[in-house]
Amino acid sequence: MDTNHRQPQEETLDPRDWEQLTALAHRMVDDAMHYLRSVRDRPAWQQIPDRSKMALRQPVPRAPEGAEAAYDAFVEHVLPYPIGNIHPRFWGWVNGTGTPTGALFEMLAATMNPNVAGAEQSPAYVETQVLEWFRELMGFPEGASGLLVSGGSVANLVGLTVARDRRAGGNVGEAGVHALPQPLRVYCSSETHNSIDKAMGVLGLGTSALCRVPVDDAFRIDIAALERSIAADRAGGVRPICVIGNAGTVNTGSIDDLSALRTIADREGMWFHVDGAFGALAMLPSSLRPLVSGLETADSLAFDLHKWMYMPYEAGCVFIRRVEDHRGIFSPAASYLAKDTRGIATGSDWFSDRGIQLTRGFRALKIWMSLKEHGIDKYARLIEQNVEQARYVDRLVRSSEELELLAPTALNIVCLRYRGPAGSDATPDRVDALNREILLRLQESGFAVLSPTRLRGRYSIRIAITNHRSRTSDFDAIVAEIIRLGREELAGSGVKSA
Repeated sequence: MDTNHRQPQEETLDPRDWEQLTALAHRMVDDAMHYLRSVRDRPAWQQIPDRSKMALRQPVPRAPEGAEAAYDAFVEHVLPYPIGNIHPRFWGWVNGTGTPTGALFEMLAATMNPNVAGAEQSPAYVETQVLEWFRELMGFPEGASGLLVSGGSVANLVGLTVARDRRAGGNVGEAGVHALPQPLRVYCSSETHNSIDKAMGVLGLGTSALCRVPVDDAFRIDIAALERSIAADRAGGVRPICVIGNAGTVNTGSIDDLSALRTIADREGMWFHVDGAFGALAMLPSSLRPLVSGLETADSLAFDLHKWMYMPYEAGCVFIRRVEDHRGIFSPAASYLAKDTRGIATGSDWFSDRGIQLTRGFRALKIWMSLKEHGIDKYARLIEQNVEQARYVDRLVRSSEELELLAPTALNIVCLRYRGPAGSDATPDRVDALNREILLRLQESGFAVLSPTRLRGRYSIRIAITNHRSRTSDFDAIVAEIIRLGREELAGSGVKSA
């Protein structure tokens, strides 16, 4: 034996000094809790300074800098400049806020760091329990198939993939959509989220196969127009396969007549998918449940827990009503993924066989622990609170001659704009420009974050309330600030204001 040959030094990514790392971990937790506790003291958003942008455009680090140096860089250049969705006055788009304990639960999930594809492991049992809880809460039948995913976009993709394969009239998974005897068509309202457009492209159907049906005065799908479109497509040799209902549209929070859509789907032999990205959670409070009646009859349902359930990102969910519809679509054979009756690889129905991800993080832990911490009834009360806050803003807008609503307040979204006092001679285009300036000044000042949209061609300031930190005083303040900025902009523009 050659005793002079030296083995190469073996390395690890564990620390040399565990006590030193533990001290840094305590500092991180202390800083994180202070950051959350003091969130109201900071601007809702602030521009990233050039020095931080430069610090985030450095060459690949070749030599180690150490965990403390990396954390110091995070504190200086990353932590102060997020989009701001944890702030009490963040009501832009539809964003969740997270919770302090949710952040700690995420740390625990990362500590275990399992791949939750399936298998005989505790994280798989946790996810199964979470799915069973929400299956019951959403009114889906026992035996329905579910999956936690990154968010509503992937949840919609999974639901529409099953719809395509089960209603296409051919083996799409094997032969592809080009081999089908008829072109396919999917129906939704003109207010449906653009994740549906993305899904149509990914599924090989194309957005040309998506029929966007007009909406009524309340921004709900026009049932009569939908029926005319289906009839015309059938007459033209097109195969209608799916109708999508909205449980809370992203623009206005409007809810389609889900029961009527179920009836049409049954009559036409179509799949019924519900995009309930945030509005599906109206199922939790008994006072709001009638608003989403019919959701529980869907063939597939997509919704997010990181929006109106305030969970840390990412936490989306999809349910398929009949497990036999879901089975087999996402599980092509592979010898290296064979299941067994003993050992780790037991079980036949793995999560990786229900969606496109094989490698899956432990999303379920933060949900499981959060529900055990707070109880579902508290989440229901918070959702009711957000709806009442939206109704409060609605009343404030209606009571001001200088503001107007651009859509009914159906749930937790208020669409408004500043129009000026009675007698103002501002043109509609000028009012659009005025409201855009108001919104940008609100964002850039850090006072609050709202987002824009266009409704029937007009610019709207949109307040979407999925924030457990917001208080009534915040809504008094934002309405007053919109009026103040509007008056200031009108005075500076030379437009007659009275």
